[in-house]
Formats: sequence, C-alpha cells, structure tokens
Amino acid sequence: MCGRFVVARAAADFAEFLDVDTVADDLPEPSYNVAPTDRVAIVLDSIKTEPPTRRLEAARWGLVPGWAKDPSIGARAFNARSEEVEDKPMFRSALEKRRAIVPTSGYYEWKTTPEGKTPHFIHPQGDEPLLLAGLYEWWRDPARTDTDPARWMLSFTILTRDAVGRLGSIHDRMPLFVDEAHAEAWLDPTTENVGDVLDAAIDAAPRVAESLDDRVVGRAVGNVRNNGPELIESAA
Repeated sequence: MCGRFVVARAAADFAEFLDVDTVADDLPEPSYNVAPTDRVAIVLDSIKTEPPTRRLEAARWGLVPGWAKDPSIGARAFNARSEEVEDKPMFRSALEKRRAIVPTSGYYEWKTTPEGKTPHFIHPQGDEPLLLAGLYEWWRDPARTDTDPARWMLSFTILTRDAVGRLGSIHDRMPLFVDEAHAEAWLDPTTENVGDVLDAAIDAAPRVAESLDDRVVGRAVGNVRNNGPELIESAA
C-alpha cells in the first residue's frame, strides 16, 4: 500500500512535464510527508471539454464518491487495489471516466524486521517525477449553497498492485506506477477499452519499479507533524 509520499517540488513544475493546459491557482506547497486527507496536486483530463483539457488541480487524498453523505469515507479510501477496481462500486465509475496521475518525488514504505518496522524512501534515480495512477471524484457538499465556491470537493485515490523485485522485499504492495508511454492512455477519459488500459498500466509498472532507488530513513516520518527535507535523508 501507499500511505505516505513526498512532493518535494512546486506542483506547477509538473505542468510542463505532463503537458498541462490549465494550472489551478490554489495548489498546495511542497510536502515531505503527505498523508491521507492532505491536499496535493493531481493531473486530470477534463471530460467536459472537447478535446479534453489537461488540468493540474488541488485534490484531497482519499476518494469521496458523489453519492457519499459526507467526506469521512475518504479517510479509508486513500488506496485502491488495481485488481478489484473494475468490480467495486466505490471505484468502478471513476475508473471508467475519471482517471488521474499523481506526480510525486517518491513515497515511503515500512519494512517489517525483527527490530520493528523500518521506513524506506523509494524514489527515482534522477530528477524526473514518479507518476502514480489515481482515480478522482467530485463531491458536492449539501451544506453549502450553489453560490459557494467551496461547494465542490475534488478527491482521489492511488491504485496499488503486487510489489515486484527489490520493492517486494520491502512490502508486498506498491503503487501502480505510470510510465510516460502509458500516461496519455491512462488520462484519456474518452477511451472505451478501460480494461485494456488498466491491464497495460499493471503490466508496465514493474519496469518503473526496477528503475527506482530506495534508502532507509529515520522514524520521524511516522509522525505526520514532521515535515522537511531531513525526512528523506539516509538514516544509515
């Protein structure tokens, strides 16, 4: 699973890398300890324009479907198993038309050892972002008026799959990574072969996984109040 990640760069820096057309003006600051319910920038192709408009938007981590009575359900839906999203009502609709990419600098995972759980920072070898496959939803707050700009909340979940290679020795799950070759297809809301797009992403993720580095970091990352570049420094 993926329960913490890092966005060490200004979110707008991802706009050129992913050919974004529109950048929101309320993007959050960089964070070295993103946790569920935090707001981060995600990339999506709007389904309301033709052709679709690629947008960089601020979204809450933890999917809140449109039918939810309140946003608390999102705290439990920060990850979605890629093997199950086609069948689960919670995610099926978003998979069809509302797929997103979550640009990150890397993520944390905890390895269970005889001494306890040891945090690892898993990241690309270079400066390029690590792209994670996500699903997004818009939720309308019934307590707010139609003229309230905060009446709509954007939220997302990160897909996961079985971990492979070295990452599998750290944890049995890993995020569903998206490589550049599959980014366009993943974001395209007009595609009709959703199952094929999902299968292609699942199959390609191990190639990204093999290219990643990891290092043991300090246990301070376990406290969401801690946030700074020292969290990704080696503890060795």
